[in-house]
Amino acid sequence: MALAPAQAANEVVVGSKRFTESYILGEITRQVLVDAGVPATHRQGLGNTAVMEQALANGSIAVYPEYTGTIVRELLKKELPASENPSLEQLNQWLAAKGLKAAVPLGFNNSYALAMREDDAARLGIATISDLARSKEPLRFGLSHEFQVRADGWGALKQAYGLPFTPGSGLDHGLAYQALAQKQVDVVDAYTTDAQIGRLRLRVLQDDRKFFPRYDAVLLMRAEVDPKPLAALAGRIDEDTMRALNAEVEIDGRTFDTVARNFLARNKAAGVARPAAAAAATASHPQTFMQRLLAPDLPRLLREHLTLVFASLAIAVAIGVPLGVLAHRQPRLSGTLMAVVGIVQTVPSLALLAFLIAMVGTIGFVPALIALAVYALLPIVRNTHAGLVSLPEGMRHAGLALGMRDGQVLRGIELPLAAPTIFAGIKTAAVLNVGVATVATFIGAGGLGERIVAGLAVNDTTLMLAGAVPAAVLALLTQWVFDGLERWLRRGQQGRGANEAPRGGVRA
Repeated sequence: MALAPAQAANEVVVGSKRFTESYILGEITRQVLVDAGVPATHRQGLGNTAVMEQALANGSIAVYPEYTGTIVRELLKKELPASENPSLEQLNQWLAAKGLKAAVPLGFNNSYALAMREDDAARLGIATISDLARSKEPLRFGLSHEFQVRADGWGALKQAYGLPFTPGSGLDHGLAYQALAQKQVDVVDAYTTDAQIGRLRLRVLQDDRKFFPRYDAVLLMRAEVDPKPLAALAGRIDEDTMRALNAEVEIDGRTFDTVARNFLARNKAAGVARPAAAAAATASHPQTFMQRLLAPDLPRLLREHLTLVFASLAIAVAIGVPLGVLAHRQPRLSGTLMAVVGIVQTVPSLALLAFLIAMVGTIGFVPALIALAVYALLPIVRNTHAGLVSLPEGMRHAGLALGMRDGQVLRGIELPLAAPTIFAGIKTAAVLNVGVATVATFIGAGGLGERIVAGLAVNDTTLMLAGAVPAAVLALLTQWVFDGLERWLRRGQQGRGANEAPRGGVRA
């Protein structure tokens, strides 16, 4: 796919949301581009519609799979009757003001729906959403976070049907099916192409008042993107095909890459024949835990994760230590500084990331780096202040009396003596950031969180563990390395103290 002629050599970044179908379609899009000779990467599981819109607007991604109903109601904020489905030409007239366009209709409609276990629906006589509204049974709802806040989601659906229920806390879409299977919830929001519908023998409730519009799958892209290299995908995926592709991931345990390659091999959507060896390589069985753990992407994920952790730690040390010194030198500011740093750390990570995306104007590494540095501040500032406060006040006065300047006393006496306490705070921040960095994948910053989020999306425990286990091991290794450095630092300090004691003492 070309952008402008001058940009033809640039890499095209494909995005996807955090659910199975979007991962698969994003990967198919990437592979079609690569097969057409266009360099492309896939930023997986970036979050909800608002995050994707921001990523398109600032150029962090160039294209991603979206649905016409979502474009109309979520991106364009237009209130249209469900029966009114604008054409692609009309959509593009509306999208032009945003510098976007919709192209390459993929060939299927994936509408929202409500689903129940078949046996419960039959027992209660519920076949339609109107039947659900009339039910007196105290049903438990497990709705996804996005469905609860969408303009075409729960609030509007509840009003349209007069539903008397109040849903609980939002659930990840993949986990909602697991909760339904385990009878922890009774009703979930579903996509009509979800593989789990058939597997769990669910009844999709008929939308008898035609509330939900059509959600025809298209590729939403920046206006300058040339869709011609992707035109071979137009109309090639119907609902049954999409449901089967979803099942290959969620039920058969295949990777997104494998499913996409097998689809393209079968349909020749990329217009090129792949070597037999490549086709055989993708016709794989479900992978074991060790295969998932040691997959080829592990070095890249570790590199991204470590870069995020230690780059943010360096920033936090550069800011946190001076703030801790300031809090010690200016006792009146101490309480305010500690309160501000403490409050910032209580901000939910996803909320902070969303705020930073808007502030920085991009997704990916930069906002994630800032967020992690902010989260690392509290233990560093607090321990720097505590270490300095613990030193005898007379030590500083003695240094000043000997003619040392305040800065010399700080650098030559106070900070070295407080170093073990300061270092303990840095260690705490480092270990904390190893865990928090997994959240950065929601905005395309990479790292081991990619596997965890992908596993959540498809309810694949093995894939989640393939991300969680190395993250846990990395946290333990970080703790071990910093413990060793801390012991070395204390021994060095004790050695210096022993060597200097005879020179500093007076004998009678």
